[in-house]
Amino acid sequence: MIDLFDALARPLMGLLEAENAHRLAVNALKLAPLPAAAEDDPHLAVRAFGLNFRNPVGMAAGFDKHSEVPDALLRLGFGFVEVGTVTPLPQPGNPRPRLFRLPADEGVINRLGFNSEGADAVLRRLAARAAEGGIVGINVGANKDSPDRIADYVRQIEMFAPVASYFTCNISSPNTPGLRSLQRGQAFDELLSRVMEARSRISREAGTTPVLIKIAPDLTLNELDDVVGAARRHRVDGMVIGNTTVLRPAWLKDRETAHEPGGLSGAPLFALATRMLAETYVRVEGAFPLVGVGGVSSGETALAKLRAGACVVQLYSALVFRGLGLIGAIKRHLLEALARGQHAGLAELVGADAAAMTAEPWPQ
Repeated sequence: MIDLFDALARPLMGLLEAENAHRLAVNALKLAPLPAAAEDDPHLAVRAFGLNFRNPVGMAAGFDKHSEVPDALLRLGFGFVEVGTVTPLPQPGNPRPRLFRLPADEGVINRLGFNSEGADAVLRRLAARAAEGGIVGINVGANKDSPDRIADYVRQIEMFAPVASYFTCNISSPNTPGLRSLQRGQAFDELLSRVMEARSRISREAGTTPVLIKIAPDLTLNELDDVVGAARRHRVDGMVIGNTTVLRPAWLKDRETAHEPGGLSGAPLFALATRMLAETYVRVEGAFPLVGVGGVSSGETALAKLRAGACVVQLYSALVFRGLGLIGAIKRHLLEALARGQHAGLAELVGADAAAMTAEPWPQ
């Protein structure tokens, strides 16, 4: 089924404008008669953030922004799905065109700007599928014109706690002016204080829902020190490393498209995001688990994320260029790596290369 979809649909989608192709993919998943996901090898199981992942390969936020197809994605073989980014009130995002492919580099630039149908619409959908099970996290953000952006995160923690497997607070998108300032100093400390207090308050009714923080790969190491220190002090449940980058590597082949403003994802992000993952891992010192995202496009890159310090990984952009068969290919590669090293489980690989990676030259 997946091979047939890749063979028939991907060439067509490549001819469409990028955002139209994305909409077509979501609509196709709504209609496709997908069978239940095959059972994963138990060696792929991961325990993290208080959750049991059947495998470590997740769909990153950005694909299913409005929680339209989380169960279809789980049936495709993902171990978990992160929907969003969701904002409290509906907003259109930035003007189109705002999504651009870089085929020669297997990269994507987006400046979507948190286009969202709003929290109420997403809550209705998640409540309707609550009995389906599976790990479905919610990536929450702030409205562009909000007078109190931290309150937007708090509000959604309170709204979604009964239906979310976990939260990711997205404070690192480059496409909402001023949002990244929430990663710094007093603003970051206030955000964590208010969000974690809200989680504690609502847990009396809805149980404890893990809270993760998604950071940019563009932080300086001094800024990363501050972020990790605050995250440990406030006892967040995990971090997602990392969001898209505003940097443009000099070696990009598609120089014309590379000049488009927005966040760069896909293969060109891999080296930077993985280095930041390793830097974060050595600073966290086991206080909480990490999610590795940014440039996962093969079994080898997924394994590198684990060895840099991630316990689970996410992908999205690579599906544009490599298709849905990538999900199974990554899982097979991870099982082969476990067999070669005679490891009992993936936990034995997590962070194995992190310290060595932090001693390497900074990626260009």
